[in-house]
Amino acid sequence: MRLKQPQNHVAGRDIDLAFAAAQRVVEVHRRVVAFLRVGQTPAQIDAEVAKILDSLDCRSCFLHYRIPGKPAFTGHACLSVNDCVVHGTPASYLKPMAEGDILKVDIGVVHKGWIGDAGWTYAFKRFPSDDAKRLMLAGRESLRRGIATLKPGNTYIAWARAVQACVEREHGFHLVRGLGGHGIGKYKSDRDRGLHLPPFVANLPPAYPDEWPEARMPCEPGTLIAVEPMLAIGTGQTREDRVYKWPVYSTDGSLTAHYEHDVLITESGPRVLTEGMDDLPDLVG
Repeated sequence: MRLKQPQNHVAGRDIDLAFAAAQRVVEVHRRVVAFLRVGQTPAQIDAEVAKILDSLDCRSCFLHYRIPGKPAFTGHACLSVNDCVVHGTPASYLKPMAEGDILKVDIGVVHKGWIGDAGWTYAFKRFPSDDAKRLMLAGRESLRRGIATLKPGNTYIAWARAVQACVEREHGFHLVRGLGGHGIGKYKSDRDRGLHLPPFVANLPPAYPDEWPEARMPCEPGTLIAVEPMLAIGTGQTREDRVYKWPVYSTDGSLTAHYEHDVLITESGPRVLTEGMDDLPDLVG
């Protein structure tokens, strides 16, 4: 049975509003990069994110976000260190950032009623290993290649195949199964934030027919999605934090990376609304 296209299409003046929200995310990342230093804790970094958001006339769409089975999210940003893939909270990692630490910063904003959501990976002062450097390269490159497939005439499985070929076949790392990108759109209320809308955009082709129903859904113009490869050096398997509930870790403790862009599918192909993220540095602090 063919799935119906989700009703989160963007057109007209709304495209400008969605772009403005996405560009707020890019600017937050730029200012966070200028702030980051060895010795800061995630709690201090999150407090700075809150200040930056306020100065840019926007607010976090993550703070107090709820999904069934988890407490309200406690951070303005997701700050995930080393083996934490995504959804790190300010309290889930208490140590100060040290040379060689890998920090994933995921920023989500509400600006003039629209959601922007993008993440990037940074190493403090130096890469902890050659593998870590290659992992980050693979994450950026897989995002670029995957985005090129998001055009009319393709289905979402083309995205997953491009990302998998880059990360697993060419670089020998592992994509995380079960996590992926999602539709984004208009903020309506704290109960309906427009943050995780259909379609789900997995980073791996489905292992069995019903694992990822949207895999065969066509990429239709007007669809606004946040796409985000999540990868690890040692395994694609994850575990969740039993205390803080939100953070997701690689099961073997190996380093992870996460990259995310907001993309509008248009008649002529993908338009990256978070343009400028690719100019962010790998090394900070």
